[in-house]
Amino acid sequence: MQVGVIGTGSFGMAITRLLSINVDVLLYSRKPEAAQQINREHQYKGVQLSENVRASNDIQAFTEACTLIFPIVSSGGFRDAMRSFSPHLRPYHILIHGTKGFDVYGDNPNNRVHSMSEVIQQETNVARIGCLAGPNLAAEIIEGQPTATVIGSPFNEVIAAGKKVLSSNNFHVLSSYDMRGAEIAGALKNIVAIGSGILKGMGLGKNIQAVYINQGLKEMMQFGQTVGAKNEIFLEVAGIGDLIATTTSSKSRNYTFGFRLGQGESYESILTDTEEVPEGIRTLQICQELAEVRNLNFPLIQTLYGILFQQSEKRELIDVILGKN
Repeated sequence: MQVGVIGTGSFGMAITRLLSINVDVLLYSRKPEAAQQINREHQYKGVQLSENVRASNDIQAFTEACTLIFPIVSSGGFRDAMRSFSPHLRPYHILIHGTKGFDVYGDNPNNRVHSMSEVIQQETNVARIGCLAGPNLAAEIIEGQPTATVIGSPFNEVIAAGKKVLSSNNFHVLSSYDMRGAEIAGALKNIVAIGSGILKGMGLGKNIQAVYINQGLKEMMQFGQTVGAKNEIFLEVAGIGDLIATTTSSKSRNYTFGFRLGQGESYESILTDTEEVPEGIRTLQICQELAEVRNLNFPLIQTLYGILFQQSEKRELIDVILGKN
């Protein structure tokens, strides 16, 4: 059995290593030189790969070789990626994406925000879709540390297929039928992680961080309700589990971005030396737009947006946490 992975970012490489324990893996990269390096050296960006991992930049050959595919690309490039693959995808394909963010598309201001599973449905004829939800810190997975993930899908066969190829001694696969909720929780926790990093970067301790994370979870649930998520998913591994990992670890890109911001670095300078832009930045912009369009009040989201994009003082985040604003 050969399983496909689309994307050579850190999480794509982590999933590739996991899959290669059980099956042969075909890794798609749109860069021919990256595919050649992987096939020649069996490593990429410092990540060592097994001999049963091959790479290709040929979309047709890739989709013909793999029925089960894991698209793991940035949310900003996800729709374009699906459009590129669409002519070669068939109803028999199974797609389990690992992208934690939202897509913005369309002219209707009340219906411009889409999950990645909705993008797959809109751009391809694939019906059997799932998502990977956290906690999925790529660096820890690459190191081989024990953890678990959640496959969200309304289809038992998608969950079963994902479990079969991903499960190992150090990687436990859980399941949820609330795919939409898992996607929303996975996207929103990245916003909360940025704020958690800001607090740590400002030199503050665990007490205020704990209060903030608790409020962040509540705001995630409130926001999730407005876009069709059920509360239960936020209290499970894909929700609070992923939230704890992402808001407390220096191996989280979103937390690290916030930490550097809290220490006084500028937004622009941080991004100039960041290889992969944290998904939480784009998600924050999208959530702020949605809140404005629907006249919703989400204090943490709106305060973080002000800090990142409107030169608001970082102290305002503390005031919101303590109920002073």
